[in-house]
Amino acid sequence: MSRRVLVVEDEPSIAETIWYALRTEGFDVSDAATGGDALSKLASESFDCLILDVGLPDMSGFDVCRTLRQSSSVPILFLTARDSEIDRIVGLELGADDYVAKPFSPRELAARVRAILRRTNATPKASPPTPNTAPPSTLDHDPLRKVIRCAGQSLDLSRNEYHLLLALMKNPGRVLTRDQLMDLAWQDPGTASDRTVDAHIKSVRSKIRALTPDFDPIETRRGLGYALRE
Repeated sequence: MSRRVLVVEDEPSIAETIWYALRTEGFDVSDAATGGDALSKLASESFDCLILDVGLPDMSGFDVCRTLRQSSSVPILFLTARDSEIDRIVGLELGADDYVAKPFSPRELAARVRAILRRTNATPKASPPTPNTAPPSTLDHDPLRKVIRCAGQSLDLSRNEYHLLLALMKNPGRVLTRDQLMDLAWQDPGTASDRTVDAHIKSVRSKIRALTPDFDPIETRRGLGYALRE
């Protein structure tokens, strides 16, 4: 079955380029020209990925993402004419999975969508999640198997994600700076950056949310770092 992608872009020429690139790769593509139209479609239909322009005529793509993240974990790729670091960080902090600046390569954009779907196991996530009825969720660590479980279910974490979450679990309530997390989670901290840490935190949050939609144990301390809620 073809994966469904919703393209939210108000410039027809850019939207047409994206449609062609994705359809050539076998995706089932739908479109929306405004944030309101996108939210309406996402409320009534299921999509595997969302390509979201930041500069929409009725509302910011950031606002669309913020609204959507209240009820859905559908993967989001931001598309924008702005390429500043602060815009990328804001997008990732809001829950985006990737960020592409205009002008862009249509083939690269399609490859990024495929990569996002691989990371999220390509499962449809646009429908509002079913509330978890289990007791308050907890994280636990099995040091022998090197596995971290959430509500009894193993999290599928990369090496760096595993060590990042483990560092937070070993210091509940303590704010760890991004530099401290790089030192604790990366074999070579020099290969990481603040943005790398933010992206990995976002990915860990997404994987926890996929198992327990109402459980968000990682607290962001703006300008400081991250902490695991006690």
